[in-house]
Amino acid sequence: MTLIHPTAVVHPDAQLHPTVRVGAYAEIGANVKIGSETTIGSHAIVQGWTEIGSQNQIFPGAVIGFEPQDLKYNGARSLVKIGNDNKIREYVTINRATNADEATTIGDRNLLMAYVHVAHNCTIEDQVVIANSVALAGHVHVESRATIGGVLGIHQFARIGKLAMVGGMSRIERDIPPFMLVEGNPCRVRALNQVGIKRAGLQASLPLLKKAFRLLYRSGIPLQEALDKLQIFADDAQVNHLYQFLKASLTSHRRGVTAGRKRLGETSK
Repeated sequence: MTLIHPTAVVHPDAQLHPTVRVGAYAEIGANVKIGSETTIGSHAIVQGWTEIGSQNQIFPGAVIGFEPQDLKYNGARSLVKIGNDNKIREYVTINRATNADEATTIGDRNLLMAYVHVAHNCTIEDQVVIANSVALAGHVHVESRATIGGVLGIHQFARIGKLAMVGGMSRIERDIPPFMLVEGNPCRVRALNQVGIKRAGLQASLPLLKKAFRLLYRSGIPLQEALDKLQIFADDAQVNHLYQFLKASLTSHRRGVTAGRKRLGETSK
């Protein structure tokens, strides 16, 4: 039998696996589906068309599945989809998507620390760490293994690349390239995330990623010219991912790419 605290309010139409635990004063809505061994903490609220997988920990006070903070929302049946083995800490808020059958999506093995806000139509892939008090605006996409420092905002439609590391209190208004360390206001690419690359088991690609970094951020040539040169060693899977990401960032529907740091004596442009 599902372990539901007597003070919790669970709609009879909600679909909870028998191993789900629901804490005191939590609230589960009619259209919610929750997988095995997931824990819903005290005072947490899960509403709307929300699907949560297995072995997740939803901590006290989290609010998941309410309508988006978007004036275009018209009451459509939009979704939140959360995978497996995530830790969603205290007072995290995750909103549904804006339009019918669209979803705000969170993958597997992510850590969202306290007070993180995930707005409508966001996508968070796998093994992402987002520190306290980070706000993701609508349509933000965070690729796998990215790490985002605390107390910052991310602009609508921005994309955070694979294994990128974002310093706390930065202002994120453009795409953050994969494998890079970035920080500041305005945000700038500072270095290659060599520690993260090694921890991910991608040491074989590190020499080529170092060459790519120097070409993109230390050569002084225009980005498009650097991308043309980057193709020479884009047979490597990780370099190719970086190349494809940057190429897409230059399209009209993307936010553009975060620049590198200024060199000594260089004036702002």
